[in-house]
Amino acid sequence: MSTEDEKLLKEAKKLPWEDRLSHKNWKVRNDANIDLASLCDSITDPKDPRLREFGHYFRKTVADSNAPVQDKALDALIAYLKAADSDVGRYGKEVCDAIVAKCLTGRPKTVEKAQAVFMLWIELEAVDAFLDAMEKAIKNKVAKAVVPAIDVMFQALSEFGAKVVPPKRMLKMLPELFDHQDQNVRASSKGLTLELCRWIGKDPVKSILFEKMRDTMKKELEAELANVSGTAKPTRKIRSEQDKEPEPEVVTETTGDGPAEESTSDAPLEVDEYELVDPVDILTPLEKSGFWAGVKATKWSERKEGVAELTKLASTKKIAPGDFTEVCRTLKKLVTDVNIAVSVEAIQAIGNLACGLRAHFSGSSRFLLPVLLEKLKEKKPTLTEALTQTLQAMYKSGCINLIDIVEGKCVSLLASFMSRAIACAVKFEILIIIATWKLEHGT
Repeated sequence: MSTEDEKLLKEAKKLPWEDRLSHKNWKVRNDANIDLASLCDSITDPKDPRLREFGHYFRKTVADSNAPVQDKALDALIAYLKAADSDVGRYGKEVCDAIVAKCLTGRPKTVEKAQAVFMLWIELEAVDAFLDAMEKAIKNKVAKAVVPAIDVMFQALSEFGAKVVPPKRMLKMLPELFDHQDQNVRASSKGLTLELCRWIGKDPVKSILFEKMRDTMKKELEAELANVSGTAKPTRKIRSEQDKEPEPEVVTETTGDGPAEESTSDAPLEVDEYELVDPVDILTPLEKSGFWAGVKATKWSERKEGVAELTKLASTKKIAPGDFTEVCRTLKKLVTDVNIAVSVEAIQAIGNLACGLRAHFSGSSRFLLPVLLEKLKEKKPTLTEALTQTLQAMYKSGCINLIDIVEGKCVSLLASFMSRAIACAVKFEILIIIATWKLEHGT
């Protein structure tokens, strides 16, 4: 280094941090990032006020046009995030966005450091900022920038687990990557899909993603899914959990020579598939369908076909909430239709609505419950089976509970049905519902 450069750097050290980090001379900026990294390394208190002062600098420093300076800026950011706590999460979005825009197409070492930064943001509980940035990264036209984004999502899920890194948003990102023209992107997306299977199980992933895949990708994944086994356990904790005492592992005692019972921790994380999918609006397409005209028809076959339009639309996994008042009034009439096929179709449609709307169908369920229980008096097997399935769906989806029966006018209908004992299977299922409710409420 020349004497002139030494003099420049010495004088620059007297400047405020912001001026040094944005200096027109790249050597000054480089030196400033090195000093900033050293300072952050020396900070032992995550509440140190200097950490708040430095936070807004990194949005610009990681986007430096000079590659060596950008590299040093990432070093400084890594040191900063290691010294800080979750309070600095406020800077997560702008910094993650800057890294996605400027660092993922850089030199391998730069990309590696960028990925380390993302992992530290997750450690500091800025998961939403990370996933927001990933949604932008996968849309990059340069495949070279997309692969490290998918790879760091894989790493995040693998190390932190599905409780910290929610699978839902990654599942939403994957479909557009399956058909990517770059084979490395497709390979990485396949790897992430398999990792998701380890954490939340094969069935939810297949149910959500397979219908959006090409047959070739399906076959490839099916073949590899057979090899997905073992326990998915987090290997890294978020910062706030790192100082806590580890929970003692539960050891299952066994007697005799029989095999030990499989630990519950060996199973994939129990994930409600309902929470992984986006709600679908069915009211708009219902208006355009033959439902309203069909249910008013004089021919029973046309009424059944009209209701079937609703049954099909309501079979989607998650239905967007809306005003189903008129739909339910119509279904209530159709449950009592003189033709059993129409009645059964209406009952099935109610069951689908309960599964798809869950708590949003509670009011409608209480409105429909009396007519459904009244129908239980009839001894027709097809009708009884449909009623059983729908009542189960309403209960399991949280639309109704025993209070709705006990405190309402429905109790006499249920008692009448139970006393008749006309269908042992249905009676058994109703008893299960009652027993479950009593256990849950300690009565």
